[in-house]
Amino acid sequence: MSQESQLPPAAEGRVPEPDADSAGLREEIVRLREKNADLQERLHAHPAISLAQGVLMERYRLPAPEASFTLLREASQRFIIKLHTLADAVVRTRHSPEGPARAAERTRTPPPPLPGLRIAGADRPHQGEVLSAALHRVLDITQTGMGNVQLAEGGRLRMVRHVGLEREFTSFFAFVDSPTTSCAQAAEDRRQVTVRDVATADVFDEGSRRVILRAGSRACHSVPLVNRAGVPIGMASSHHERPLPGLSRAQLHTLEATGLMVGRWLSWHRHTVVLDALAHLHTAATEER
Repeated sequence: MSQESQLPPAAEGRVPEPDADSAGLREEIVRLREKNADLQERLHAHPAISLAQGVLMERYRLPAPEASFTLLREASQRFIIKLHTLADAVVRTRHSPEGPARAAERTRTPPPPLPGLRIAGADRPHQGEVLSAALHRVLDITQTGMGNVQLAEGGRLRMVRHVGLEREFTSFFAFVDSPTTSCAQAAEDRRQVTVRDVATADVFDEGSRRVILRAGSRACHSVPLVNRAGVPIGMASSHHERPLPGLSRAQLHTLEATGLMVGRWLSWHRHTVVLDALAHLHTAATEER
């Protein structure tokens, strides 16, 4: 009797099912990658907020870290500022016994205009709305559905907005402080950087390259968001499913204009809204003592 005739009738013509052990192994690898990325994100995020708590405790002689955290959280919510952004401002802003200049004592300037950004129903948008609109503007120009925005805080780039990118990517690059990424290179050189093929570009270390490729990105472009002095205070990056031949001169010009516009708005925000939050924090902490 031949081998074929020994097969059960139901097995004939059946498509082999996926190996359960292999599928389980793949799921476990994905789970471990996400867990590792989450731990890395927490490892980088907590020290900055803890440092701000320590500064507030020493500055205002607060009784416990919980008191300083409560003050940070309340000011963050009142002024619609991310906790991490406010913590960074506490650490880097010069302080005097009188505290930051009070809102009434500072020269008030209107926010810079944001033509071309789609911010629905917001006469005075908060930072999150502006960053989301800026990201969509960059993705429209570069014709892709993947990208992210970072802010420069504490000497590194912190991811604050993203679209179309997987959790492993967003956690791995939640904080960037090494030169082995295109966004870090763009920030250092103060210019736009195009990576035409992630698989072969020299700028990446191998760990970063693997995470980017697993996210489905084969090319990327980074645009500095700069203040009037040309200093990057943020970064917007697009990611592309296929290698890029390059962007057109018109695209590069429009992206540069967008980076200038958004960077100037962010600079205004830091010198008005964030300082208002610090002044409020000073008053609340002084009363807490």
